[in-house]
Amino acid sequence: MKTTDIKPKNVHIYFLPVETRIPIKFGPETLTSYTCARVCMEIEDKNGKSAQGWGETPLSVQWVWPGNISYEERHKALKDLCIEIAHEWKNFNFFGHPIEVGYNFQKDLLPEILSKFNYHNRKNSQPIPYLAALVCCSAFDIALHDAYGVLHNIPIYETYNEKYMNMDLSHFLVPEQNSSVSFSQKYPSDFLLDKRKEELFAWHLIGGKDPIDKSELTGKEPDDGYPILLEDWIKKDGLKCLKIKLRGNDDKWDYQRIVKVGKKSLKNNILWLSADFNCTVTEPDYVCDILDRLMKEEPKIYGMLLYVEQPFPYDLEKNQIDVRSVSARKPLFMDESAHNWQMIKLGRSLGWSGVALKTCKTQTGAILSLCWAKAYGMPLMVQDLSNPMLAQIPHVLLASYVNTIMGVETNSMQFSPDVSNPEKKIHPGIYKRKYGKINLSTIKGPGFGYCIDKIKRKLPEPVEF
Repeated sequence: MKTTDIKPKNVHIYFLPVETRIPIKFGPETLTSYTCARVCMEIEDKNGKSAQGWGETPLSVQWVWPGNISYEERHKALKDLCIEIAHEWKNFNFFGHPIEVGYNFQKDLLPEILSKFNYHNRKNSQPIPYLAALVCCSAFDIALHDAYGVLHNIPIYETYNEKYMNMDLSHFLVPEQNSSVSFSQKYPSDFLLDKRKEELFAWHLIGGKDPIDKSELTGKEPDDGYPILLEDWIKKDGLKCLKIKLRGNDDKWDYQRIVKVGKKSLKNNILWLSADFNCTVTEPDYVCDILDRLMKEEPKIYGMLLYVEQPFPYDLEKNQIDVRSVSARKPLFMDESAHNWQMIKLGRSLGWSGVALKTCKTQTGAILSLCWAKAYGMPLMVQDLSNPMLAQIPHVLLASYVNTIMGVETNSMQFSPDVSNPEKKIHPGIYKRKYGKINLSTIKGPGFGYCIDKIKRKLPEPVEF
């Protein structure tokens, strides 16, 4: 054990409501509002020295818990689960580096918390899935990492090494059988960039309800000074990368959507496209037929398609689909199904070629997942949940250290731009896209470099528990 080791001491949780200026459609559901869970965690070392850290995650109900029960029932259940998780974090008596503490909490406590919660609160209704539990847990885990950096007055990414960690990666990760890969004497710093990127290309999200041109306007669009049409966004932010949300159950619509966006892209000097089916496809042929038609009829648009994201159901263990036919055509990235490195390992065996990381699945999990994936040469992306406010900072920091296939997805400025105004005053470059990029140069100091004392956000009273 090291003198730098810490454990949780106390937690506070706040629920911050967010309204979107326009609906976000992905898969079968549409999002018009969400709640961000913001956590303040106090930690202490063995000498009683303490510090506070902050973490925040959007509780994106439709993404983490698709289902036919009402949004409000799912929304309330996730908030209640956050409170149960808060109890356990407050009393988690485990000393170590944040990756060690976070790993053991997720391994030893989180499945049990979820199981008990579902038994006592969801026995007569749809249970909360594990992905949702990870998202609820992530704000606490992020706050843990931030507090550790604050306590030691060091950026958190400078602690993912032998100097601060007690255990190398072999304590957390297992190579594939008969593999030459070894995690012994390896640390996350071996898989991260030595120096972060200060600028990143920003991926703009095109939701299923976002109008591409005037023919798709309904007359209900907001008049709030922000763009509505795709071309106006491209001109305003200098965009170069567009992510297209698709239906996954309507091949004609999906194909035409890609073509329509692609033609606008060719006219406006867009460099790259990606296609996201959001877990709604059940047969690889569905995706292959769209890609083959695109290659034949629209080869320039096909060439711009950098990767395809998560067409198939996210419960990978229950849906072990061989996807090699898709990944042979375009890089195929796991997103919702990449809960942890074990699922990435399973996905690789089924033919998935890359991984989309998310801090909303915990900072600890994201770091360990990227190490396993990079050891096997899997390309990486970093995706968000329209992360606003504080949630944006760990998200873009992860991308800046990962060397992604291309930039980072960041779209809160499309759907809820004004909600981040207090944070934007301190970090303007990460809440506004310019020349198609975001700029991280203001993120400085210990932990995640929030500069929390400078951010003038009035918080509600913390939740009593």
